[in-house]
Amino acid sequence: MRIDKNIWIMIGLGSIIFHMFLIFSGLIPNLVSRPIHMAFAIPWIFLYSENDKKVSFINIVLTVLGVLSCLWIALNHDLLSDQYGFIENEFQFIISLFLLFLVLEMARRSVGWPLPLVTLIALLYGMFGYLIPGEFGHPGIPVNSFLGNLTIAETGLWGSLTNVLVTIVSIFVIFGCFLNAGEAGEGFMNIAKFFAGKLKGGAAKVSIISSALFGSISGSASANVASTGSITLPTMKKLGYPKKLAASVEAVASSGGQIMPPLMGAGAFVMVELTGIPYDEIIVAAFLPALLFFFTVWIGINFYSGIYNLKPMPEKDTPNKKLVFFTFIFFLVPFFILLFFMFSGFTPQFSASIAILLSFVLLFFNLNTKFDIKVGFDRFKKACNLCGKQISLIASIILCASLIIGVLAMTGLGIKLTSLIMSFSNNNVWLALLFTSLACLILGMEVPTTAAYIICVTVAGPALIDMGLDILLVHLFVFWFALLSTITPPVCGTVFIAAGMVNENWVKVSITSMILGLGLYFIPLGMVSNPSLIKLGSTPIEALIAMFKISICLLMFSFSIIKAKDFLLKILGLFIGCFILFY
Repeated sequence: MRIDKNIWIMIGLGSIIFHMFLIFSGLIPNLVSRPIHMAFAIPWIFLYSENDKKVSFINIVLTVLGVLSCLWIALNHDLLSDQYGFIENEFQFIISLFLLFLVLEMARRSVGWPLPLVTLIALLYGMFGYLIPGEFGHPGIPVNSFLGNLTIAETGLWGSLTNVLVTIVSIFVIFGCFLNAGEAGEGFMNIAKFFAGKLKGGAAKVSIISSALFGSISGSASANVASTGSITLPTMKKLGYPKKLAASVEAVASSGGQIMPPLMGAGAFVMVELTGIPYDEIIVAAFLPALLFFFTVWIGINFYSGIYNLKPMPEKDTPNKKLVFFTFIFFLVPFFILLFFMFSGFTPQFSASIAILLSFVLLFFNLNTKFDIKVGFDRFKKACNLCGKQISLIASIILCASLIIGVLAMTGLGIKLTSLIMSFSNNNVWLALLFTSLACLILGMEVPTTAAYIICVTVAGPALIDMGLDILLVHLFVFWFALLSTITPPVCGTVFIAAGMVNENWVKVSITSMILGLGLYFIPLGMVSNPSLIKLGSTPIEALIAMFKISICLLMFSFSIIKAKDFLLKILGLFIGCFILFY
């Protein structure tokens, strides 16, 4: 059986209408909106194929049963709310087990085995952890209560993280898809080429700017590499860039999209839920560290430009001012509307909804400002398709991670692990940060960045906060270190994609990526030793001074590793950099 492409456009459109309706109505019960959100995601995971392949019978069965199960939860929300998370009959028991299986399978098909395996271990611990002797066991939870709290109550599968996904993340994903489908999507590259193409190492710097702009709304490192890399990588190869350097530039710059406001790979919205800090404060706090990251990559390219004599882009490949101006308008206007409404006191999701409506209108206009209804509808279809795929991917990750959080809450394991961290570190903040960063790096190799961040901050966050660190500082620190696996072996997802696109050995690309992306390793430490860096909103002068201080440190590190030839000079540069960073 093959599914007509128009069906996917209709499903994507239905998802857009549903999420927009939630924002403007605000009256839908949680046990209705969250299961319906999952119901919209299920077909994209089990039935959608880029190559229009035949759909297997088992996938159809899983989709139908999954959608019906979600709708059953939504239709019976009043009854289930009165059960307070306790399963009362065999039918509910079967529905509960099936939903758990379905979520694990959705995550497996979307992001591979590691995340569902970690979730399965957590579920088994919740079921049989009472058999474990000592402090890491738990008293035991009745099966009906355990499964019920995970699947028929506003906890576990339908908990607060899923609420963030449904009410905020999905809206911003829709906004990003509408921008990418229109002239603004092409415009990222035009703006980057105009401002950086004529500089030394211009093609690499185009990759930095375009990845920062694209990543700010996509939030996906892999999508960033695939989209901007399809243009920048051939250009860099044509200009004589070493393949390992070209791939590294794209991998590192694309990884930065997940720390670049306003989306941060959905991390900003999860932080809102976990910290209670307003969204606008989080993106302002995250802004300077993100700039420092891209500054470090930029400096690294400057040093490599001298070594490899990297040339600017040819004049014929850089866009003219008129093209860039109109491109900038298509990009600027929706963002201005978004920020205007946000800083006027409206919620982020309402502000994004208004920006989406404007972006929809802009789909029907070309760079020559002419209205074209055929082109507009083609772009709209593309946006619907993009929305469906992106929302379902994030849903499969967040739903699975929500089960882990639910188990940690019910069993008290999170508190025990927090106590263990404090005990091992002997209340030493830097030791605790070391343990946390290693956990983030290891877990980040196994599960997607957002999921790794959620799990690590749930376990280690309370311990670090109890040691006196600011809650937002802790969350940003953990989020940055959860991102390390995108360029750090053995997983390094963006490295594999970029290396494959230029046909280069991934180990060489990974080593160069870690050098170019050294900001990912040191900027979180700089946040801790210079807390004013994330206080741009309250103490801007101190924040800018801290930014300048850390930028000098990162400059010294880049110079020592890339440029300096003498071994003693390298050691001296690293020592000075560390001194500036920590004192």
